[in-house]
Amino acid sequence: MPDKHAHILVIRLSAMGDVAMTVPVLRALMNQYPNVKLTVLTTQLLKPFFRDLVNTNVFVADVKGAHKGVFGLYKLTKELKLLRIDAVADLHSVLRSNILKCFFSGYNFVQIDKGRKEKKELVSGKSFIQLKTTHERYAEVFEKLGFPVNLSNPKFPARALLNTNVKSLMGQKSNKIIGIAPFAAHEGKMYPLDLMKQVVEVLSKDYKILLFGGGNKEVEALNKMAEPFENVINLAGKIDLDEQMDVISNLDVMLSMDSGNAHIAAMLGVKVITLWGVTHPYAGFAPFNQPEDYRLLSDRNTFPKIPTSVYGNKFPESYKETSRSILPETVINKIKSVI
Repeated sequence: MPDKHAHILVIRLSAMGDVAMTVPVLRALMNQYPNVKLTVLTTQLLKPFFRDLVNTNVFVADVKGAHKGVFGLYKLTKELKLLRIDAVADLHSVLRSNILKCFFSGYNFVQIDKGRKEKKELVSGKSFIQLKTTHERYAEVFEKLGFPVNLSNPKFPARALLNTNVKSLMGQKSNKIIGIAPFAAHEGKMYPLDLMKQVVEVLSKDYKILLFGGGNKEVEALNKMAEPFENVINLAGKIDLDEQMDVISNLDVMLSMDSGNAHIAAMLGVKVITLWGVTHPYAGFAPFNQPEDYRLLSDRNTFPKIPTSVYGNKFPESYKETSRSILPETVINKIKSVI
């Protein structure tokens, strides 16, 4: 029987979507083991993700400054040990956390099994089966520490209250609000912007559309997308992550690529429609607690090599716009049926 009052260090430093995927698992853990204490080791940017978790503190890793390199990680370990950690859940399993494992010698230190072999077989075409989800892999780590986590009956935070800044950006109240995040880290994961504009044009006639993104190029592209339509507002570059989470929690549905915004919406209990290009849900990165028919997939008869990679960073030139095989009408009808 595990110590009900254990203090667990949880390591997950990047990327945004992967860190967001930890949240439903940690929320379930804390609901099922209310006396457990968590310290989450992550970056300053992603700290807001954990704001509503009980008995949970965030320890910010300054990996480009004070905690850079082996000596920095040794310093980090000494700082963490002062918190009286009982066990370590490494949900990242990269070189940096492997070094931390050495420094935490003698501690109960469990690392995620990322299933690299199965994922390699999936993208090479040797197999085409649903692999364990990332959420299941995270939960396995806690089970090995002695804390089995049941993910089947999730609870989510209430809709956030919006501050005056966000309210003024969003304009007049609307019955139904759709969030759209058209960008992803890699081009092969994105729905073509000309088709997305068609989706926005049709939906904006009946619903308020809020556009999400980040970075100067995305802001510029989203401004152009929003400009012609009365009910479309681009929030990219105008709100911080805390405010973005507040807005997303108030959406009726989020339309996203296989990307971070999908996982942020899912961790807040929002319905998420995802569009899949060269990646595929079988790799285990589908948003949490979403029905299978909320995933709109590219045509695998036309593009049989899907998934070309786990993260969408590798694909043949001819696969650059695989998601063009998903018709705008299909996207529009799915959102209307869900909303």
